[in-house]
Amino acid sequence: MSKLVVHATTLSLLSGGAWKGVLILGPSGVGKSDMAVRAVEKGLMLICDDHTALWSSGGHLYATPAVPDPTAFRTLTRLHLVVLAQSEGPRAPEGEITAILGHNVPTLRLNPREASAVPRLITRLRSL
Repeated sequence: MSKLVVHATTLSLLSGGAWKGVLILGPSGVGKSDMAVRAVEKGLMLICDDHTALWSSGGHLYATPAVPDPTAFRTLTRLHLVVLAQSEGPRAPEGEITAILGHNVPTLRLNPREASAVPRLITRLRSL
């Protein structure tokens, strides 16, 4: 089993009876944690902040905290979406993907400080 640890925040949304995870990648200081706090206020579950361990099993990609947190309520999610957090730059073209451990994960580029970032993230997760 291949395992990869990345500097990222991971959230999960219960949608249609299944937990759908999102991995938020971006440079330090871009606003990943701030966006995560706003997403939690809208009903998403924080899986981990800062360091995420990824692995593949049974044809799916999973995420968990790189350092176990015994106080966490939920510590595992199946990834459905990658958000590339950026303060400026072009938006992702429709159909952009990010390859992780042999999986092509749908990708969305967002400025995490924009008011529309969390609603756009939720809408995209629900559509997957």
